[in-house]
Amino acid sequence: MHQQTSFAELEYCNKKRQTRRELFLAEMETVVPWADLLACIEPHYPKAGRRGRQPMPLASMFRIYCLPQWFNFSDRQMEDALYEIDSGRRFAGFACVTDALPDETTILNFRHLLEKHDLPATLRARINTHLQAKGMTVSRGSMVDATIIHTPSSTKNAAGRRDPEMHQTMKNRQWYFGMKVHVGTDVNSGVVHSVTVTAANRPDIAELPKLLREGDEVVFGDAGYASQDYKRGARAMGLRWCVQDKSSHACKLSSSQRKKNRKQSSIRARVEHVFRVIKRQLGYTKVRYRGLAKNAAQVNMLVGLANLYMLRGRLQVA
Repeated sequence: MHQQTSFAELEYCNKKRQTRRELFLAEMETVVPWADLLACIEPHYPKAGRRGRQPMPLASMFRIYCLPQWFNFSDRQMEDALYEIDSGRRFAGFACVTDALPDETTILNFRHLLEKHDLPATLRARINTHLQAKGMTVSRGSMVDATIIHTPSSTKNAAGRRDPEMHQTMKNRQWYFGMKVHVGTDVNSGVVHSVTVTAANRPDIAELPKLLREGDEVVFGDAGYASQDYKRGARAMGLRWCVQDKSSHACKLSSSQRKKNRKQSSIRARVEHVFRVIKRQLGYTKVRYRGLAKNAAQVNMLVGLANLYMLRGRLQVA
């Protein structure tokens, strides 16, 4: 039976302009492969039975899971947003504020379900498969880089100490405490194909083997990946080594080395785009959870959504 349109619905549909949030969500509606991602989650999601509380629709819960990644909401803030923000509520599939909306605990439990089965990494891989099917990750080269994500150093908790899985490290003569996100990206498209999350004191080069694909023929990286042993090993495997040369107090770079570094930097710099999207567009500059596992799950989902965001223009016309 067709439900009669309410006055609130008519008023919302006939307003004079759309907000930037509404335009953004409209873009994401068209570029996210919803059916493929829901198929990954569906086997693990509770089924409706004859008795007891019925589970929320999976499609709505997954959209609610994506909203905090895009707008940097906590679980509590997401519950409030469903009541306050019309565009977010409608995006999740709820037409009216009087509908049975999920509360903070329901949102938390859904996130824990995804973390328990390591589904964020699976979802990121499925997004990359979707992009590859669209012909957007076809190169045989990788760019590698890492960025530090800060962790609150407060000891005001039950244990009375900082997160034991995080660590401090020095960069540019300044100390940071937190974790490090390592990525390997496609040379042509900038799509992230490999992700690892470690404590901040983990050397960049130690994660290099996990960031390369089997068919790669060239690797680009900054001076943090400079290593003569890795360079010889890469060349022995037929891999073109385009990592920046590093100077030292004892040995300065020659003019030819500086020229080569500048040339390679024009290509390697594209690996920074995903970090700009994650930190600026999505607002992920500080970790939200304790421990590496929960934060790694969020990073995997953020990276998958960032891949779609960076290629949204090409996906909309594909």
